[in-house]
Amino acid sequence: MAHVVWDWNGTLWADTHLCIAIMNEMLRERGMPALDRARYQQIFDFPVIRYYERLGFDFKAEPFAVVGAEFIRRYELRRLEAALHPPARPTLQALRELGLQQSVLSAYRHETLEELLISAGIRDFFMGVVGSDNVYAEGKVAQGRQWIQNLGVSPERVVLIGDTEHDFEVATAMGCPCLLVATGYHPRSRLEKLGAPVLDSLDQIPSWLSAQR
Repeated sequence: MAHVVWDWNGTLWADTHLCIAIMNEMLRERGMPALDRARYQQIFDFPVIRYYERLGFDFKAEPFAVVGAEFIRRYELRRLEAALHPPARPTLQALRELGLQQSVLSAYRHETLEELLISAGIRDFFMGVVGSDNVYAEGKVAQGRQWIQNLGVSPERVVLIGDTEHDFEVATAMGCPCLLVATGYHPRSRLEKLGAPVLDSLDQIPSWLSAQR
């Protein structure tokens, strides 16, 4: 391997609890059943409109554009209630010491992503950051394809690390291997069905990558 492409939300940034808390506020205000972590991990999906449908939102009464924007507004106000997964920084450092280049590919808004990477003190680990230009987490596959071209590295020498089925789909579209961590939005039971390797913690990644070289 020569290059690691990281997903952000759920993979490096531990915000699952915050997403659940915010959604539960919105559900309670509408008299809808609350989420727990197990249900969240089972129904969360991309595109995120599927997730809202599974929660039972009525888009005839309340368009997705409205409820989606409401969630994003609340998330942005509280985003610093989340933080890096504790092993994130030492893992990034270990991969740097292995001589691996690293970048971030995320459905999160690009400008805010850059701000969070800087405030978390990890921006200098990444030679590139690719974020979304919209608030609905659309277009990650297209961005991933473009990024793999920009890298100028054979896809087989790139690994995408993520925490969801969608990250696996993105890696497949990029033509590169995928490594999944069961610490974020999707549980191990969903990830294992994809056929990609699944680890339980970020701190297992350096030794796993070393074994692939």
